[in-house]
Amino acid sequence: MNNLVWFRNDLRVNDNVSLFQACQKERNVLAVYCFDPRHYEETKYGFKKTEKFRAQFLLESVFELYYFLKEKNIPLFIFYEKPEEVIPQLINDYEISTVFLQKEWTTEEVNVNDNININLKNQNSNVKWVETYDQFLFHPEDIPYADFSEIPEVFTVFRKKCEATVKVSPTVSIEKQPDSNWIQPNSFNITLEDFGLESFEIHPNSAFSFHGGELNALKRLEHYFFKTENLSSYKQTRNGLIGTDYSSKLSAWLANGSISARTIYWKIQQYEQEICKNEDTYWLIFELIWRDYFKYISLKHGNKIFQLDGILGKKYDWKFHPKAFQQWKNGNTNEPFVNANMIELQQTGFMSNRGRQNVASFWAKEWKQDWRVAAAYFESMLIDYDVHSNYGNWIYNSGVGNDPRDRKFNIKRQAEMYDAKGDYQKLWFE
Repeated sequence: MNNLVWFRNDLRVNDNVSLFQACQKERNVLAVYCFDPRHYEETKYGFKKTEKFRAQFLLESVFELYYFLKEKNIPLFIFYEKPEEVIPQLINDYEISTVFLQKEWTTEEVNVNDNININLKNQNSNVKWVETYDQFLFHPEDIPYADFSEIPEVFTVFRKKCEATVKVSPTVSIEKQPDSNWIQPNSFNITLEDFGLESFEIHPNSAFSFHGGELNALKRLEHYFFKTENLSSYKQTRNGLIGTDYSSKLSAWLANGSISARTIYWKIQQYEQEICKNEDTYWLIFELIWRDYFKYISLKHGNKIFQLDGILGKKYDWKFHPKAFQQWKNGNTNEPFVNANMIELQQTGFMSNRGRQNVASFWAKEWKQDWRVAAAYFESMLIDYDVHSNYGNWIYNSGVGNDPRDRKFNIKRQAEMYDAKGDYQKLWFE
């Protein structure tokens, strides 16, 4: 009997608890990743659920995972099929007794799990599932709350209590498996064209000119921390708009799990010991805690994060005009700063944090358009899309989430503050 590791948003060998657990067993370890065809279909809004930028980054990440695992003598089976069709077959063909996977709790992922279990029951398969919360900085077992219903609705309360009481877990690693563990997995040759997407060149002005995969994540960490020491000024530069180094740019690798939050945290600790410890170095930890917080809000409130009234149940007079959406999407609004950010997103699959807050405020607070359409567009376009951060930020910026002040951005003032000479706007209006 063998063990199967099902990879989803944990596309790494280093500090992967599911992989570590599987390798602790005496049996052989196999791995699988499924490109789910549903993720590349058209949404009800008329655009793809996953566009070319994130799809390409994901392809690169999965193919690199294949070779990282091969170095450890672990075969990765890669399919462009629904997991509920692939995984029961693998369990049957390779005598799998235990499946190890990262715990997911949002609707689409849970539905896939349920479908797999239905198919396994139909084939009378008695397989054990080991699901692990492995996408956090502060592990759910370590936070100072008895259950998720106690998670505070204000980030600062959550942060201060966790910072005072929670120790971040050490990272884990695996040894190379015996040669006998290696079997030749299925052959694969999946391209963007298979998803109905077109190949592309990275835009020369892109602030995110990176490729997917664990090695690139670790290289970026090394570059931003130790080669340039940019971490020492992170808080001061993080609201930048142009270039690769105004922020860490680790979000895309974090989103698909090519690097863990724990790995980044412990590298910050190393940096603070060897190079510099200041408010800037702390601020990257602060942002990792925000990331955690949106995941905990998602665990607490479930599907409310996807609903129009959000977690507050607040009623606004939301509208949706397709013409307005086309104007916003294509950068044809009456706000040049919004337009530049939306053009950057359309051309590159990336947008700064400052930009995201402004375009969201404009769409939801100025034009009062249905925020869910815009959130779905971000899901489609953003290389660093993460379901919890995306929808958590959208309900926050739309007045139905965790912003106790319900702020509305003065976009002209924002442009003056963060693009005083108009360099960013000129960059995308060429």
